[in-house]
Amino acid sequence: MKTKLLLVIVLGLAYHSSTVDAQKPVSEEKKPDVSDKALITKDTPAAKKDAKMPESKAVKQYTIEQFMATTRLGGSSFSSDEKSILFHSNKTGIFNVYSMPASGGEPKQLTTSAKESTFAVSYFPADARFLYRYDKGGNENEHLYLRELDGTERDLTPGEKTKANFLSWSHDRKSFFFSTNTRDQRYFDIFEVSIADLKPVLIYQDETGYQFGAISDDKQFIAFGKPGASTADSDIYLYTAATKEMKHLTPHQGDVANSPEAFDPKSKYLYFLSNEGSEFMYVARYDLKDGKREVLEKTPWDASYMFFSRNGKYRVVATNEDARTKVRIYEEATGKEVSLPALPEGDITGVNISPNETKMTFYHDGARSPANLFVYDFATKKLTKLTESLNPEINAADLVESRVVRYKSFDGLEIPAILYTPQNAEGKKLPALVRVHGGPGGQARMPYSASVQFLVNHGYVVLDVNNRGSSGYGKTFFTADDGKHGREPLWDCVEAKKYLASLGYVDESKIGIMGGSYGGYMVLAALAFKPEEFRAGVDIFGVSNWVRTLQSIPPYWEAERKSLYKEIGDPGTQAEMLKEISPLFYADKITKPLIVLQGANDPRVIKPESDEIVDAIKKKNGVVEYVVFDNEGHGFTKKANEIRAYKAILDFLDKHLNGSSAAAPVAN
Repeated sequence: MKTKLLLVIVLGLAYHSSTVDAQKPVSEEKKPDVSDKALITKDTPAAKKDAKMPESKAVKQYTIEQFMATTRLGGSSFSSDEKSILFHSNKTGIFNVYSMPASGGEPKQLTTSAKESTFAVSYFPADARFLYRYDKGGNENEHLYLRELDGTERDLTPGEKTKANFLSWSHDRKSFFFSTNTRDQRYFDIFEVSIADLKPVLIYQDETGYQFGAISDDKQFIAFGKPGASTADSDIYLYTAATKEMKHLTPHQGDVANSPEAFDPKSKYLYFLSNEGSEFMYVARYDLKDGKREVLEKTPWDASYMFFSRNGKYRVVATNEDARTKVRIYEEATGKEVSLPALPEGDITGVNISPNETKMTFYHDGARSPANLFVYDFATKKLTKLTESLNPEINAADLVESRVVRYKSFDGLEIPAILYTPQNAEGKKLPALVRVHGGPGGQARMPYSASVQFLVNHGYVVLDVNNRGSSGYGKTFFTADDGKHGREPLWDCVEAKKYLASLGYVDESKIGIMGGSYGGYMVLAALAFKPEEFRAGVDIFGVSNWVRTLQSIPPYWEAERKSLYKEIGDPGTQAEMLKEISPLFYADKITKPLIVLQGANDPRVIKPESDEIVDAIKKKNGVVEYVVFDNEGHGFTKKANEIRAYKAILDFLDKHLNGSSAAAPVAN
């Protein structure tokens, strides 16, 4: 559900992802959150097969260094001759931009940053220049950079506090569009840049918090989204360049989510997602001439995004089906669905169709196989795998599958979750973790997670919970946490503990809770408000004081401020209520061991959030460990930091959750 994902952008954290931007269409930065061998089963809470174990076999245990030697990938762009692919990889320990032949071969490193993670955006349409982006130390003020043919770098969006976003290429490929908040940190103005002179020309100045959705091929229309009064409410506006008119296309009553997606190549229709009259987001379109609306595609799951290939030959639609992304590609002229290559169960994400519409790139991953980049030729149906992301020292057979399970919460509400069970668990009593995603409004999903596989490989059962308020299960479930933080969503996590205990192979006295960002808040809330439920907690950049967090949100989140306050609380008028759900003010109740990890440059959950909860626990002589990363923001972009973080987490868990002081093995 796209609207609440705006809130996930504010507080959420995809800290388990094996790809960076791998699920997003190449022309936009909208969608968060693909194993060659994943086998997924959907189990009911009463099914006895939940506890059924695979046959016992020898399983090798791997170090965190080995797990993090797996490569994370993202992005894809075809070169002008469509013979090369641009992408980014953290192979060297930090993200840099690479290219490789579309036919397969060795990747060539194009940027050599040793300090800032650097991400590919796009090749230029007619030569080997390319655009890329990076911020400073995780502060999220990304700039857009141009790599010249001679290898020099040019900052196209300078400014100390500037944040810039690449939007798209023009249809004629003679210019591109980007947005920046240089003029006013709260709002993003839109510019068009001609390739001929690289001079930005203002085409829309924002004063109210509209969010770019799409621009028509004839450049006559710009579609915008705008957050409403809640995180479940949003509207679409249409800007006409010739008249400078801004038209509201989606007036409605109550909470309805609407998201502009794409104009058709003839600039006759605006395609959008909506859940008006429905639990789930569906694909619809608006006739730009007569204003008629029609529903095009509805499923019992949320549509995630849709876009057209450059000349409209193909229409791509993605849906969020029970924590997996399912992609369908249609021939627009016939409406016929394109037969995609046969692949093992998993996600196909990051679909990018080449400008001449003969090929596409995509990522595919699953529980035991991190994302790999593929090229598919539509005419010959030839599929080429370009990368091997999994560290060759790791045998995928030693890893575990993820599977969707469901359990009943305290009030009977069914809660979906992803279960990871160590191999050879039968007859044992294992320690376990309830894992909580970011958001609120994020979603625990199925793809490969090096950090989860590391913990499972070292004997921990992990249950990745989609507590009420999570995306992907309809708007009723999605809004079920509004105004209830620190209570009902937390109680869902307590019930997750009971579910784990019911499996038969979990030691119910050794169940901890772990989460990042909003999930980190849930960890602190669990230890403060339900102090006897969990034996230990792992908080990764979590909120401890909602009053301060909501007061300190970056200025460029101005458009979401109202809906954010409706979701959690208004620090101006509801400060006392926010204090009641803020663990910092109940730190004396935290009696169980806690480890806190924090990026020093985090603009979303600022460092004092962690500093003060740690200090408060120490003053009460509580058990707390604190790990700070001086060159990170809201998440990990550097392998050395991931290694340090999860080594510390495993050592902490072995000591305080599993009752063993044994440290993780050292890499050979």
